[in-house]
Amino acid sequence: MSTQLKKGTLEMCVLAILDHADGYAYDIVSKLASGVEMSEGTIYPLMRRLQNDALVTTYLAESEQGPPRKYYRLTESGRKELAKLKSGWWEFVEDVNKILGDDYE
Repeated sequence: MSTQLKKGTLEMCVLAILDHADGYAYDIVSKLASGVEMSEGTIYPLMRRLQNDALVTTYLAESEQGPPRKYYRLTESGRKELAKLKSGWWEFVEDVNKILGDDYE
């Protein structure tokens, strides 16, 4: 169940990270590592899909440690999608808590 929950929330988590600041793939994976175990190889297909869906844009920036890095930036559509996903998430959490009988309010 834990793996499925992580997969289901990965897009929302990536969009949330990018809502705070632009980032490159390894940076995003590093930020996710504390709560959502994933590899750098997992992020590339997701980032491609987010880019194809116009939720993120990309740009290259010079790096002090090698070749330029591809950075991802949240678009306005990405911000709207994040708001929608967060709203759905909190509704889901509330519904699950009601079923479990846990009152967090």
